[in-house]
Amino acid sequence: MNSDLLTDSIQDYLKAIYEVTEYGETASTTVLAKRLQVQPASVTGMMQKLASTTPPLVEYHKHQGVVLTPKGKRIALEVIRHHRLIETWLAQTLGYSWDEVHGEAERLEHVISEEFEERIASALGDPLRDPHGEPIPSADLVMPEDKTITLAQLKPKQEASVQRVYAQDAEFLKHLEELGLIIGARLKALEISHYDQVMRIQLQGRKEAMALGPAITNRVFVELSK
Repeated sequence: MNSDLLTDSIQDYLKAIYEVTEYGETASTTVLAKRLQVQPASVTGMMQKLASTTPPLVEYHKHQGVVLTPKGKRIALEVIRHHRLIETWLAQTLGYSWDEVHGEAERLEHVISEEFEERIASALGDPLRDPHGEPIPSADLVMPEDKTITLAQLKPKQEASVQRVYAQDAEFLKHLEELGLIIGARLKALEISHYDQVMRIQLQGRKEAMALGPAITNRVFVELSK
């Protein structure tokens, strides 16, 4: 597909498909409609369009979800690189907080030039992660390997540090900050309920333990302490 025909909407769809499937979910019509805040019929129409381009950008099978083709994946990674570099630039250079950067990056990711992207990366020292700890695709559009696990996967007595959070919602990010679950925070898993998956953890520097439900523990990613 000619780059001139890659509308903001198409780029948003490709990025959403990548980010959904990156974590092992199926990019179904329902999931994409919810994520992009559009009607399911609109998603179906777009998937059919992207599957029929030359070359096709997705493989679409009704009722089975959609996956990116190699061409679609490269476009998605380019948009994600723009987005995460912009978020990092806003945080490190302009003093934006981690809950403020997403909306700005959403607006700017489609309009910056490749030269501007290169200058941001160079000025920041080619960062590997954005303010949420998400890996930034390299200049040749390779996503760095990420070996983090979810907080929910910790076993009692294991210690770890927060490396990234899977969140775009500003209120959720503010809540994590209030809890102390910021990038670099060190913690220890105390116990986990097998009935409702509620986990009790002890944050380093905090006197009292806290209980966290799966809505949080499945979206906070950690690295085990050695």
